[in-house]
Amino acid sequence: MIQEIDVRAFAAAHRDGATIVDVREAHEYESGHVPGSRNIPLSQLPYRLHELPKRERIHLICESGSRSATAAAHLSSAGFQALTVVGGVSAWRSAGQPTVTGSRADVA
Repeated sequence: MIQEIDVRAFAAAHRDGATIVDVREAHEYESGHVPGSRNIPLSQLPYRLHELPKRERIHLICESGSRSATAAAHLSSAGFQALTVVGGVSAWRSAGQPTVTGSRADVA
C-alpha cells in the first residue's frame, strides 16, 4: 500500500527538514520546485537508489501525484520509507507555498 501525505502535513514536514525527491523531468523541476527538494526523474530512480537514505522518510513529489505514487510504490518495495505528496507541486502552489526555479535545491 502506498503511503500518502497531504499538502498541509507535507508543509509541516518540509519545515522540519524532510527529505524530498521531485520525480519530474529536469525541465519541469527547473521551472519551479519545492525549496530543498532534489531532482531524480522517475525514469532514473531505479538506477539511483543508492543516493537515497534508507533510514529516513522520503517524500516524493511530482506535478499532480501520479508519478510520485509510482515512485513511492517502487521505493517501498525496495525497503524505503516512502510517501507520495497528494496533489503534487500543483497542490503545493495552490496552498500558497513557495517554489524556486533552477536546477539547484536551494531553500527560498
